[in-house]
Amino acid sequence: EVQLVESGGGLVQAGGSLRLSCAASGFTFDDYVIGWFRQAPGKEREGVLCISRRGRNTYYADSMEGRFTTSRDDAKNMVFLQMNSLKPEDTAVYYCAAHPRPSYSTSDYCRYPPRMAYWGKGTPVTVSS
Repeated sequence: EVQLVESGGGLVQAGGSLRLSCAASGFTFDDYVIGWFRQAPGKEREGVLCISRRGRNTYYADSMEGRFTTSRDDAKNMVFLQMNSLKPEDTAVYYCAAHPRPSYSTSDYCRYPPRMAYWGKGTPVTVSS
């Protein structure tokens, strides 16, 4: 059974940083697109960044590149989202998601979240001004 569990969310002041973790089980990273998404109150879920199979490349959604970066520990089946220079508009629930044997481009999965097959329950991030 595929499971994704996010952690690391919390309250941070504007300009601060947070590192989110996603612990994955039940599948092998190499065969999946892995993505970070977020959903702010009253807004649709949107992609933050997505990592292609085997981690060969990363697609960043608009306004994310430069402030948000990702890393992974394949031995532990974990993916991380490092968020720097946080802004109040980054306040959202952040989700880790995965999709097996992708048939679309990595960017397509980031742009259209419903295409991702598996989701964690999310971790909330609040950025105060």
